[in-house]
Formats: sequence, C-alpha cells, structure tokens
Amino acid sequence: MMSDEKDAKDIDIFQLLNMASKRKQRQERRALLSDLEVQDLFADGTTLINKQTCLGVECKLCIDVCPTYALYWAKGEVGIERQLCVYCMACVFSCIVEDCITITRTRETGEEEVFSNIKRACALLREIASNKRIERIQSIYSQELSY
Repeated sequence: MMSDEKDAKDIDIFQLLNMASKRKQRQERRALLSDLEVQDLFADGTTLINKQTCLGVECKLCIDVCPTYALYWAKGEVGIERQLCVYCMACVFSCIVEDCITITRTRETGEEEVFSNIKRACALLREIASNKRIERIQSIYSQELSY
C-alpha cells in the first residue's frame, strides 16, 4: 500500500497534460509538413524576428524564400506560423539586416544550434559537414591500421 501512495505522488497531472499536448502538436506538425512534402529534421526550435530592426515593409525577402510559407505579412510586420517553420536558415540567409532573425533549433540528439546571421549560419554548416566527413572516414577506416 505504501508503494501505491508513492507512485501516485510521483504522477503530476500537469506534466501528463503538457506531454500529451506536445505530442498532439508534433503529430499535427508532421501532418502539415507531409502535405508540403517537407521533412522535419529538428526536435524543437524557435524563430524570432526583431521587430525593431526588421525592414519587412521595404523588402519582405524572408517571406519570399520561406519553403514552407511559415513567414507571412500581417498587420504591418512579418508574422510566423510556428507550426510550419522547419528552422532551415533560408530566412536568415535572405535577410538584409544583420541579427534580425534568430533561429534556435534542437536536434534529435539534444544538441542546440543558435544563429542569427549569415556568418554564424555558414560556420554552423561547415561544422556539420566536417563532422559528417569525419564520421564517414571513421566508418570506412575503423582502425588506424586500415590506412
């Protein structure tokens, strides 16, 4: 009887509801993205636009390049449909204002990546490509003597 009481205390209904809500959001997101034929590569993420520095009314470049149409023009500013954003960097690469759009994304491994300008995004891409090349070489030559 004592262990039943302990198990009941460990269960937090709010945590269960939060987990169920997140699970439902992920399912809805996958359904939306599959309709667009876009693969969701990241476990989580955020896209923030600095409304103080954004020149959206003059350029709207980020809206034009977004592959999932997650960015849109609304009420005199660039809006984000968070369910559609795949954190792909296209908006950061097209933005004419340095550090206007900040993307934070979390890989399935738990690794977090943050970038808000072309320089940082390119450095991140180089790092990812280098790591993939190293993994590939290590898989081909698993031992040093194999060289």
